[in-house]
Amino acid sequence: MPLTRRINDIQVGRRASRWRGAMMALTGAAAGAAAAFLADPARGRARRARLLDQSAAGVRHAGRAVERGIRGLRSTAEGKLQAMAQGGERVGPIDDVTIRDRAESELFRDADVPKGTININVERGIIVLRGEVPDDAMRRRLAEQAAAIDGVWSVRNLLHLPGEPAEEMAASTA
Repeated sequence: MPLTRRINDIQVGRRASRWRGAMMALTGAAAGAAAAFLADPARGRARRARLLDQSAAGVRHAGRAVERGIRGLRSTAEGKLQAMAQGGERVGPIDDVTIRDRAESELFRDADVPKGTININVERGIIVLRGEVPDDAMRRRLAEQAAAIDGVWSVRNLLHLPGEPAEEMAASTA
């Protein structure tokens, strides 16, 4: 082993031992100060009680944080499992705007459906079909297609044939 390397190793070892000794001295001083602080005859009892209370509160807070984390992980896992079980379908309630958009896409997909004479409204999952259609078979088919849309509770079919009066729906049932 070269002489310079041995000298360097010895110097590094001395520096490490100096730092180790300094850290031990600081640790001892801190421990002595803490003992004097807590063993003080005038205020030591109150300080020890406060330290105990604060330590217990810290443990309680940490326990609650762990419980919150576990609940969050569990609910996320349950949601992912439910989404996987649904096969990628939407999980949860669907809003009225989405139902209306789906109804328009589904019902107006056929080129024979008169798009300009049919109005589709959705309120709380109930589809209301209004307007004029050329025949009774289309009126029934549109109502059946609307009822088959995901998220629809019911369908109120107010479609009418040419020459028939339009059925009125009371404002309280909408």
